[in-house]
Amino acid sequence: MNTSPSKPAQTKPERLSTTVGDFPLQEYRLRLAGREWVALHTDAILTHADEARFLNVSADRLPYGVVLWPAAVALAHEVAARGDALREARVLELGAGTGLPGIVAASLGARVVQTDRQALAMSVCRRNGERNGVGRIEYRLADWAAWADVDRYDLILGSDILYADAQHPHLRRIFEGNLAAGGTVLLSDPFRADSLRLLEALEAGGWGLALTKWTVGEETTARSVGVFELTPPS
Repeated sequence: MNTSPSKPAQTKPERLSTTVGDFPLQEYRLRLAGREWVALHTDAILTHADEARFLNVSADRLPYGVVLWPAAVALAHEVAARGDALREARVLELGAGTGLPGIVAASLGARVVQTDRQALAMSVCRRNGERNGVGRIEYRLADWAAWADVDRYDLILGSDILYADAQHPHLRRIFEGNLAAGGTVLLSDPFRADSLRLLEALEAGGWGLALTKWTVGEETTARSVGVFELTPPS
């Protein structure tokens, strides 16, 4: 499946103040679930070249949590495709960043909790929820290594959150401890090697695993993203 965000809208940018500087927040507009969505971000990383540029700049680079990543775009489309199935569902988004997948879920009637450990990311996430006129979202600062949430969720979302091996044990505990009976974990990832290792380990441990492939970006520079649907061992 192919999806291409539109070019940034030509409006006066909002600003994001950080400890390393003051940055403009750009807009991307996407067509999802029969309407247009606006996602504020500090940079759009939609191709391999974009990612290489972003990761190789100086140490004072923009916080990665407020960048628009292709995995978030793909996951938002996957969520939108589920339509009425999300009405009244309890949804947890991990590492929400700019918040696009959770915002779409809330627009479909889900009760969403969006979490991130970065206050800056939570600020942009909240702005995006307000900008798109979506309520029914609770915003929480949360660290996976010090996770305290004991609630159960019908759907756990995460876009490009599997890249660090050190976080895998924490994520497994969250999946096992916070997923409701009959629930699903949806994770989008651009097929990073570290991410695939965790997914393979989960599958070996009895989790069901299904894959949908998305292509994000312009045709000549498109980025492949997998959306992995995980169901717990029976």
